[in-house]
Amino acid sequence: MTEAQAAPSRSGVLDAIAVYFKPRVLIVLLLGFSSGLPLALSGTTLAVWMTERGVDLKTIGLYALVGLPYTIKFLWAPLVDALDVPVLSRALGRRRGWLVFTQLLLIAAILFLALQNPALALWPLALGALLVATASATQDIVIDAFRVESLDTSEQAAGMAGYVAAYRVGMLVSGAGVIAIAALLEQSGVAREATWMWGYVAAAALMAVGIAATLFATEPPPPERTAMPRNPLTRVLATAFEAFREFLTRDMAVAVLVFVVLYKFCDAFAGVLTAPFVIAIGFDKLTYAGVVKGVGFAAALGGGFAGGMVARALPLSTSLWIGGVLQLLSNLAFSALALIGPNVPALTATIVVENFTGSTGTVIFVAYLSALCGVRLHTATQFALLTALAAVGRTTLASGGGYVAEASGWALFFLITALSAIPSLALLAWLQMRGHFTPLQAARKN
Repeated sequence: MTEAQAAPSRSGVLDAIAVYFKPRVLIVLLLGFSSGLPLALSGTTLAVWMTERGVDLKTIGLYALVGLPYTIKFLWAPLVDALDVPVLSRALGRRRGWLVFTQLLLIAAILFLALQNPALALWPLALGALLVATASATQDIVIDAFRVESLDTSEQAAGMAGYVAAYRVGMLVSGAGVIAIAALLEQSGVAREATWMWGYVAAAALMAVGIAATLFATEPPPPERTAMPRNPLTRVLATAFEAFREFLTRDMAVAVLVFVVLYKFCDAFAGVLTAPFVIAIGFDKLTYAGVVKGVGFAAALGGGFAGGMVARALPLSTSLWIGGVLQLLSNLAFSALALIGPNVPALTATIVVENFTGSTGTVIFVAYLSALCGVRLHTATQFALLTALAAVGRTTLASGGGYVAEASGWALFFLITALSAIPSLALLAWLQMRGHFTPLQAARKN
């Protein structure tokens, strides 16, 4: 290769790296952290807290239902598209006003959850987890709209990869981080009843990252709108109707929606009980948190950016096959760990596989969902619909995981979760044969 030929190649690599440091992309990255932070607080971390306090596996599995707001968030997504938040939207703009509003709600909800005790009463705990999930789902609606409207086409792939990687970091912080805080405080002599409270208080304080990112951000230009009704309720209903009508009249719309529900199901089915599984087979909280926070952290980052490169370089259908197969194989790693037992190197390898493949699959899946949202005017509502359907696997469908695990044992349970990926892969093959991905791929090139 001549020097003249090498120069454009080096320039392309530098441009690909430089895009991650653009202010708009960095803002989206920080918002990704803010979006991922609350998820484990009403999911994995809450499950570990309940396990330690003696709550049975069946009840812990049912608590996945508190994540229902992630599934039905499309019902109130038109509010975000159609209405302003009093005072905040006037001062900051519609999107940034909604962001600050949801972030303040999250802080209040996390603090309320921190004050509960699973050993005394489960209903207040469920209410706190539900409030966290509802505020978090609303924040996700706003961030998705902000991301799509703020970034240029050339920045979308980098923004998506950075967002998902930071999202995983937020999950790790509120998962392994909060668990580690609880364990360290207990070792230092703090009463066990108070250790989890302080872990959740620390998570609430970290929501300041999202608020700071919002305040430093620039309000994106609003999309072009047709004449809308003056009445707020009528405006919301009109926005919702048009967004859903446009999507549901597309070819193979129902099959696409079923695929969205199933694609991440095998990952979610296992994920609901991975933390209780690790504790149940003999690892202590500090070891688990250390592995997840250390090598798991690096694997999640690497997987996120690997997924971004795959989604950018390969066709959507090929990328989805890669993500789907990786998710299936990662669940088998947990089956192997169940057979090996409490072995730290085996735990480390399993967590690396799970975090890397999970991040890779998530970035690829988000790329697909973004491609489905072709009408910019309806992006927030349609994206909320799609991500809400994707959350069905993590909430409603996965809620019976505790019953399956108790009936089958851990090794067979994770094998069953791996096999649960087969329906989504079969549907992916059917959509590919029907030409579903051809127009989406063409749109990405324009």
